[in-house]
Amino acid sequence: MTKSLEDYLEEIHVLILQKGRARVRDVALDLHVKMPSVVKAITELKKLELVNQEPYGDIELTAKGRKLAANVLGRHTLLKAFLVKLNVPEETADKDACLMEHILSATTLDRIRDFVEKPVATTTSKKKETK
Repeated sequence: MTKSLEDYLEEIHVLILQKGRARVRDVALDLHVKMPSVVKAITELKKLELVNQEPYGDIELTAKGRKLAANVLGRHTLLKAFLVKLNVPEETADKDACLMEHILSATTLDRIRDFVEKPVATTTSKKKETK
């Protein structure tokens, strides 16, 4: 699975979550690509049994496609949260997370998850009672 196909799959998933459906036009607009590029990607995703689409119809994720798309989106969300926690501006964090989500190992992602989900340590100072 290429980075590009993962991006298409993730975008289809996000559109379905946000709008209840994914159309070629919407994917093209959101990813800033031309519609023929989306059609080509959909053809590849169909071959991988990750999406279904009738001609000119909505794009639907298969069960396998939903699982993989949710995984890609989860990595993106985790990495964005990690970068924001490091005070990276949100827009930059989103773009960087999109690049990073495709290359980091599962081990690295697990350590980042541990870091992001670690409770923030608070310092409590007990007042000493004076008598």
